[in-house]
Amino acid sequence: MNIVLFCHSLLSDWNHGNAHFLRGICSELLSRGHDLTVYEPENSWSYQNLVADEGEGVLAEFEAAYPNLRSIRYRTLDLEEILKEAGLVIVHEWNSPELIAEVGHFRAKTSSFWLLFHDTHHRAVTQPEAIAGLQLCHYDGVLAYGSSLRDIYLRNGWARRAWVWHEAADTRLFRPLPKSEKEFDLAWIGNWGDDERTSELYEFLIRPVRDLRLKAIVYGVRYPGFALKTLAEAGISFGGWLPNFYVPKAFGGAHITVHIPRRPYVSALPGIPTIRPFEALACGIPIVSAPWRDTDGLFRAGEDLLFAENGEEMANNLDLLLTRPSLAKAIARNGLETIRHSHTCGRRVDELFHIVATLRPLERH
Repeated sequence: MNIVLFCHSLLSDWNHGNAHFLRGICSELLSRGHDLTVYEPENSWSYQNLVADEGEGVLAEFEAAYPNLRSIRYRTLDLEEILKEAGLVIVHEWNSPELIAEVGHFRAKTSSFWLLFHDTHHRAVTQPEAIAGLQLCHYDGVLAYGSSLRDIYLRNGWARRAWVWHEAADTRLFRPLPKSEKEFDLAWIGNWGDDERTSELYEFLIRPVRDLRLKAIVYGVRYPGFALKTLAEAGISFGGWLPNFYVPKAFGGAHITVHIPRRPYVSALPGIPTIRPFEALACGIPIVSAPWRDTDGLFRAGEDLLFAENGEEMANNLDLLLTRPSLAKAIARNGLETIRHSHTCGRRVDELFHIVATLRPLERH
């Protein structure tokens, strides 16, 4: 099938976790022989920040990690030319409202391709007016990365149809590295961001690490000065930005990790863990998670990962895993099993084509 994807960036994952899943999906589609073309804005926010912080040399590392992935960076688009042979078009939510509308209007003039909108963000609850203002009336439906998000689209009448399409691990990349030397007790990968989990980071990461005197490292971007000072005072190393293709090595060098979801997912979008737990479990590292409601039944609590309701319980669970290696190995083994069985990009591509099979036949002109 000829597939076209419009996204914010495939090249850059600087504060852009969606790139991880999209890269995995694109790799899977190409491996199955589909014709795939990816378009991203020439100067996307993530790309600009990546080059400003790391320099253009990092793009060569992306090409080495993903030799088959390419994207077309554009200033303007000729949709008639781009979409004339398309069978399936996917527009990710982090595109401009103008592009989202333009692709939809073009779709209204032809029945020659299926058109799906892909939402992997919390704006439906934090900025509902922005999502309500998107012109999705000509889309065949929405791919939502959780049932709670899907239900919001349907309940508000923002889409005619919507399906659950969770993120997942690219197991070509995210895999255990059992021979790696364990340099750290704990490694955490995540961005500080926009005060969406500041108190949670104190409670579930910084204080437990400090109180247990763990050797820990944190990777990410957008850490303000006070955050870096707090990490240093807790004895936590800061590794800065880490491209997703180096994440397996980082997890391979640590005994355990934690998951700390952003507040909107805990309070208003249950069932959506974001992509980090999928990737960590795929790397075979045991996780202790801050609270979130797994309403979609993605994992087996207490078997695939441990949950902590507060900072004290987080510290207790971290200490438990570090002092009982057999338990840590069992948790890691179970989590990896669940990922490989249910949460790979290959499984998500299967789900995508099951969704496409429910759509009306195309009318070629």
